[in-house]
Amino acid sequence: MQPRTFYNLHHKEMLFEDVFRNIKSFMEQQPIADYKLMLGTDSQVHPRLTRFITGIVIQRLGRGVWACATKTIVERKMTQLHERISYETSLTEEIASLFTEHHKDELIQLILPHIYDGATFSIEGHIDIGAGKKNRTREFVREMTGRIESSGLEPKIKPDSFVASSYANRYTK
Repeated sequence: MQPRTFYNLHHKEMLFEDVFRNIKSFMEQQPIADYKLMLGTDSQVHPRLTRFITGIVIQRLGRGVWACATKTIVERKMTQLHERISYETSLTEEIASLFTEHHKDELIQLILPHIYDGATFSIEGHIDIGAGKKNRTREFVREMTGRIESSGLEPKIKPDSFVASSYANRYTK
């Protein structure tokens, strides 16, 4: 099995360690800031396959972002909504698992000397589901948010799950 690769507008084939170096470099530029590391997956069913895109976004609140994505193809139409949402969540969990305790500690150590100056760091898991009465995915909210929490991420659903519902969504078409 080949290692998972990531891409963005500037780089076409990054390994996870390249992604991590970019995130760390982005944070090193301004360690006194509010940072959110956000992961999320969206999918699109096509005639012969289902395309999943998982996004990784590091946001310096009010001062920019660095982002990348990775693609997963399932060679069939996944028409069952629960199966697709569950697989999206699994892919987000998989990417979250790449951020080992060592990786997270390295990022925390960047801002730790600056917490009294207002620096913060959080990690979120964005799920492309909503709790609204008209949303077909509302029945999955408890299950999927529980899975994301058990991965050590703060779960976010619509309208706060923009990495899944906007960033990743853009690349599923």
